[in-house]
Amino acid sequence: MSTTLLPLTASAYTPHELHTDTLVWAETNCYVDVWIELLHSLGMQPLASAAFSLASDFEGDQWTFFKFPQEDLYAAYGIDVHEMNPWRGSLVHCVEQLQLGRLLTIEADSYYLPDTQGVSYGIEHVKSTIIPNAVDLAGRRLGYFHNAGYFELAGDDFDGVFGVGTHLPADGVLPPYVELIRLDGLVDRRATELTDISFDLLRRHLSRTPHDNPVERMSDRIRADAEWIKAEPTNTFHQWAFATVRQCGANAGLAAEYCRWLGSRREGKPGLLEAAECWSELATTAKSVQFLMARLSRGRTVSLDEPLAAMAGYWASAQRATSALAL
Repeated sequence: MSTTLLPLTASAYTPHELHTDTLVWAETNCYVDVWIELLHSLGMQPLASAAFSLASDFEGDQWTFFKFPQEDLYAAYGIDVHEMNPWRGSLVHCVEQLQLGRLLTIEADSYYLPDTQGVSYGIEHVKSTIIPNAVDLAGRRLGYFHNAGYFELAGDDFDGVFGVGTHLPADGVLPPYVELIRLDGLVDRRATELTDISFDLLRRHLSRTPHDNPVERMSDRIRADAEWIKAEPTNTFHQWAFATVRQCGANAGLAAEYCRWLGSRREGKPGLLEAAECWSELATTAKSVQFLMARLSRGRTVSLDEPLAAMAGYWASAQRATSALAL
């Protein structure tokens, strides 16, 4: 039995423009990226609900793992998202909800996701969020959204993703985190209405921005971690970079695209386009800092003060450009 919601094939799929190599950060994190592609495939504009990117923070040991807030998805598109209890196993729920016209986000093991070839697939067990769209039980095949695209897998990978067949979870292994995506209220809003909703979301998130400069705090942590990073294996550096400067940079890149999108549609708000340039510069400089830290992790001598100060300055300038728009 095969169950499919959206008529997609991996070979013919074209990702959203946010996932092109022309951007400084072609990917953000698994949750934001998978939602960008789902919204794109539903005919929605993902940037309309990306105002949250302007309010992220440094959490002491990592940058905010930013996500599309559930309430923003509902406000912009009428999509209702909430946690689901996978008491029967994720595969059973996945098939039933697809038959009901709904989707699920599922925490999956990248070890079984062939689109991570060369990174995690068959190499390392890493959790990541996928959205199954097509399930063929008899053929043990799956079509799914993940990161920056739409992919297909089969056979042992199918069993591994869903924890069935020879991959039944051992006693004591917790079930994956699963969210239900209800699409029965999906609304394709007029451009002006969507812009107004997005602007309201922006004002709300601007009221939640940090009171001090989180990039300065992250910079202090980067300097403090420098000697430790030198002594750690390469894999530790990659984990550290993803949690800190990469998330900061990817978030800034998304914020830039959001401000550019909204600024081009909201007359009389030039601060948005100014902020877009600041966020874009922050994203670019964060990529440079990541390269510098990679060199440092290999024992090279690098100078961090100037680019870190520039990053903090771009964040402050972005805040000044949009401060008058907050609630």
